[in-house]
Amino acid sequence: MKIVILGAGVIGVTSAWYLARAGHEVTVIDRQQGAALETSFANAGEISPGYASPWAAPGVPSKALRWLFMQHSPLILRPRADPAMLRWLVAMLGNCNTDAYRLNKSRMVRLAEYSRDVLVALREETGIHYDERSLGTLQLFRRQKDFDAIAKDVEVLRADGVPFEVLDREGCTAAEPGLANSAVPIVGGLRLPHDETGDCFKFTTALAAMAREAGVEFLFDRGIEAIVSSGGRIDHVRTDRGAITGDAYLVALGSYSPLLLAPLGLRLPVYPVKGYSITVPITDEARAPVSTLLDESLKIAITRLADRIRVGGMAEISGYSRDLPIARRNTLEHCVGSLFPGAGNLEAAQFWTGLRPMTPDGTPVIGETPLPNLFLNTGHGTLGWTMACGSGRVIADIISGRAPDIASADLAISRY
Repeated sequence: MKIVILGAGVIGVTSAWYLARAGHEVTVIDRQQGAALETSFANAGEISPGYASPWAAPGVPSKALRWLFMQHSPLILRPRADPAMLRWLVAMLGNCNTDAYRLNKSRMVRLAEYSRDVLVALREETGIHYDERSLGTLQLFRRQKDFDAIAKDVEVLRADGVPFEVLDREGCTAAEPGLANSAVPIVGGLRLPHDETGDCFKFTTALAAMAREAGVEFLFDRGIEAIVSSGGRIDHVRTDRGAITGDAYLVALGSYSPLLLAPLGLRLPVYPVKGYSITVPITDEARAPVSTLLDESLKIAITRLADRIRVGGMAEISGYSRDLPIARRNTLEHCVGSLFPGAGNLEAAQFWTGLRPMTPDGTPVIGETPLPNLFLNTGHGTLGWTMACGSGRVIADIISGRAPDIASADLAISRY
């Protein structure tokens, strides 16, 4: 079949790779000049299947109220007259209960663990490099109350057979020696030794180059105007440079997916949640992180990428705004500067923002739609890099008419 993929971020490119490997003729369309130039460009860099958790969790509504008034708040809400924002917030609040959390986390961990295995196989097969490391992830707790609350996560990890370590401050410093220079009160940590790190942009551009060699056509600098249906099927994609036709169509446009699906009568509950990052040149190896650290209090990830430190986080609900407020940079600098003082040159850091495509239950939307030749691979939120390879492999199997290696029916839009 000829497959047309909308979007050349990490999700679209991994989908293209696995569809091409399955023998399909693949065309990828994107408005940017190259692959991975939007949300995939400067994300936190962590590949953390065990930490795949929905933001909608018991206690989050009360925590959110406290966060909104913090100086370095992990949550920023800019209310606006936007029915989609209101629907998304209400639906997310509806998932903030124990039963929904367990169900949603189990779905996310299932896909994320599978995705890591697929990534390992891809790396072994192709030799792809992207500043990768396999030194685990440490979730750091500054408050005893937060540390005590990890029981629900440990329960899911144990049930899913995910290796983990519960550490005291000394154990955290043993895992991340640079913390020895920090004056931050650390009460403990949860470490997943099998997690990985890597530069998502480097990975995506390298895989896109390999996909092109395998026959995938990339049409960059193409504004996608509409997905046009006829007779209950997709007929073509209208771009600012003409129509593109295929036998099947895959939407992998992240936060912009709902805007193109709405005219088709499909309501996809994905909303942009804005994140920020800084990329800091390392000036002192001994003070720098060796892998990924998650600051639970500030909800910020600090990741080692070769000679750089990527610091990413925060959740700003403000529609499709792409501005870069200095207050967000200050929060990122405060986090890395307090935990790894003197590790890098903060003044030389590159400041970036991206729109994460979030579903209210945290689980991405992967699979078929009511239109028989239209498929979705979107809504990965903060976990697009973690789930990319598995998501690409799953959707390639579904489009090819094969049963995926993992259960996938509950990932489709039909669950809503």
